[in-house]
Amino acid sequence: STPVTMLKLHRAVVVVLLGAATRGVAAFAGRAAPAPPSLRESRRPHGGSRRAATVEAPPVAEVDDEEEPFLRLGHGYDIHRMAPRDEAGQPVVIAGVRFDGTPGHAPDFELGTVAHSDGDVVYHSVVDAILGALTMPDIGQLFPDNDPRLRGADSEIFMEEAYARMRDRGYRVGNCDVTLICQKPRVNVEFEGNAVKTLMRDNLARLLRTPLGCVNVKARTHEKVDSVGECRALECHVVMYLHKDPPRAP
Repeated sequence: STPVTMLKLHRAVVVVLLGAATRGVAAFAGRAAPAPPSLRESRRPHGGSRRAATVEAPPVAEVDDEEEPFLRLGHGYDIHRMAPRDEAGQPVVIAGVRFDGTPGHAPDFELGTVAHSDGDVVYHSVVDAILGALTMPDIGQLFPDNDPRLRGADSEIFMEEAYARMRDRGYRVGNCDVTLICQKPRVNVEFEGNAVKTLMRDNLARLLRTPLGCVNVKARTHEKVDSVGECRALECHVVMYLHKDPPRAP
């Protein structure tokens, strides 16, 4: 076959695939989603120095169902400075796991996270990934760092709010891929017989109401480069896709 013939064949394949994708999205447009669960009343307080706050975030904007795509992709990022525990006033918390030797969490670590809330970079990144996928205001707009009610707050409340907004729009988590970047504390370790990264993954799956097979937590160092590599900060990236609820049976 000639190069010209192959080029025509490739173009034909692309046209067919695009047409199939368009028809698949159109099949789901305008279908009503099941009523979302009431989650804003289900937040539970946590003990210790972490406090749960009940905050009324801005209302969800009205969106025409016919404009909603079947799939949405979101990216979230967060970074927080670390400092000695007495300066930070709290331990490092990553995906709901405290690095202060608390039973059922992670080994004690001498530094803490400098933040208005508990500074959980994973939860904050997941929240922004969800909000970004839904084209909503970011976490800083919904939960400003100058709100005194949020000082030391458990970032689980942010996760609950993001989840509720996602379900209000008729979406579910299809996949959540987390990349945690920190020189220390070490997260590829075990504590009291539990793998710390497994605890993080379990927490995410629980809060996102999704199977474990849809959540992944990866961790890497920063090769001793810049603030993260010098243990002065830790950061996180999250890539997530959401999909619409399947149509209800007639």
